[in-house]
Amino acid sequence: RRCTRPHIAQRSKGGSSMTKIALIRHGPTDWNAEHRLQGRTDRPLSDEGRAKVSEWHVPDTYREFEWVSSPLNRAQQTAEILSLEIVRLEPAIIEMDWGAWEGHTRTELDEIYGEEVSIRAARGLDLRPHNGESPRDVRDRVAAWARDVAAAGRPTGAVCHQGIIRAALSLATGWSMVGKPPEKMDWASVHIFEADVDGGFEVAALNVSLLDGGGA
Repeated sequence: RRCTRPHIAQRSKGGSSMTKIALIRHGPTDWNAEHRLQGRTDRPLSDEGRAKVSEWHVPDTYREFEWVSSPLNRAQQTAEILSLEIVRLEPAIIEMDWGAWEGHTRTELDEIYGEEVSIRAARGLDLRPHNGESPRDVRDRVAAWARDVAAAGRPTGAVCHQGIIRAALSLATGWSMVGKPPEKMDWASVHIFEADVDGGFEVAALNVSLLDGGGA
């Protein structure tokens, strides 16, 4: 089991109480295997993806959280296989809208748009696909959702997407999404953050394995 607690600059908690947020990425789809951008395209889990998720076990510590899911089928199917009781679908944690880039591989995008893809990718948080949204847009909606969770004061889990978890990591660490992330993310894991009503957002633990029960 790999579980990291990065030594990174965090916002002071001050007098605000922090609420835990647990994030799990959905299992693999056929487009994941083909390295195609999925975004809002509603691909189901592949047979391989279902088999992988069936090997995951959410630790009891987090199973007791209030759980929500992205509206997309791949997230809902993952939650069902994990036997998580989903209280509602949460639009704020839907995957990034990749616009006209969805369904394409990077090689295909380079063939269609030429150097424009690399130019936009170098903008990090301000990358904006043709007719899509930017990672900064995603981060803003994740931040607003986290404040709402903190205001409710209920530890919350979410079955969501890579783009959502990367946005959370950016919020917690200040990562600009230029270059590699500050921590390597294992996607067969639960990632734990803490939020407060004032907008504070911190890493609690990353890469808590979902294999063999994971531990707390």
